[in-house]
Amino acid sequence: MEFFTISLLNGLSYGLLLFMLSSGLTLILSMMGVLNFAHASFYMVGAYVAYSVSRLVGFWPALVLGPLVAGALGALFERYSLRRVHKFGHVPELLITFGLSYVILELVQLIWGRTAVDFPPPEMLRGPAFTLINSSVDGMHWVWGAAPAVACQAADAAVRVVCSPFPATRGFMMLVALAMLVALWLLLTRTRIGLVIQSALTHPEMVEALGHNVPRVLMLVFGAGSGLAGLAGVIGGSTFVTEPSMAATVGPVIFVVVVVGGMGSLAGAFLASVLIGVVQTFAVALDYSLASAWLGLGLDLDPAWAASTLFKLTLSQVAPILPYLFLVLILIFRPKGLLGTREG
Repeated sequence: MEFFTISLLNGLSYGLLLFMLSSGLTLILSMMGVLNFAHASFYMVGAYVAYSVSRLVGFWPALVLGPLVAGALGALFERYSLRRVHKFGHVPELLITFGLSYVILELVQLIWGRTAVDFPPPEMLRGPAFTLINSSVDGMHWVWGAAPAVACQAADAAVRVVCSPFPATRGFMMLVALAMLVALWLLLTRTRIGLVIQSALTHPEMVEALGHNVPRVLMLVFGAGSGLAGLAGVIGGSTFVTEPSMAATVGPVIFVVVVVGGMGSLAGAFLASVLIGVVQTFAVALDYSLASAWLGLGLDLDPAWAASTLFKLTLSQVAPILPYLFLVLILIFRPKGLLGTREG
């Protein structure tokens, strides 16, 4: 039971990190119709800027300054580059954001090098947030922080005790992602700013007639989306690893999340992020072969097929392709996505 609980929490934390990334991309896509290929690059910018700031003034100021720098760079890029090609259609937009991702990658390697940097979390986030203790005698219970050594030692050889810590960094990641979800929902549905943003999407001429600067609104939205990616980079970089390939690692997955959830749907991005995070985590944690999983479903399997290379693969080996398999199935059976309202 402790394996299932910890794996579920790990999957939820990874899924919420994906949501932090995909929410900014969803916001930009729903407002501007721009599929920003450089979105994951702002994730990397946030991580590296926060790494440099944290070495000077600590992690908590870096948690604020990293997203602000990423957001400012995104707003400047929209104002002076993307806006100039917006009138030419989607292909130039895709090409210029694609080029920006390579420019950012090369700049990161020039400034911080080609190897991973040491970006540790703050002292209070090191160690476990809580520890699950599963005893064959007392059952399962949990304690805050690290469990005492004596609690993880069986007093008798017949007693089985398993201690499973849950990292505090992942718990913090989940709290920030949920707070960001609530803040975005309140901003878009309960404030005047949200009303202007949503109106600029559907009725830009009317919004301009009321005295609002629609191009400025779009610039701020693009900057806000980039800032959300930078926030995810600060937390993801300190939790996992900060390296030049971090954007390429998560970049394709967040596009899968956006399409699976539904183009422009924030709720769909949240649902798809959690589903993909949980499925991938459990696939990595379960070391069953495809043949044993097939038989476990009660399905017959020809011995010749069972001996083939395909069915000898384990679930952990095929875990990286599961999001893309999910994407293919969604495009075939529900092209508008899980909670999307438009196709394509």
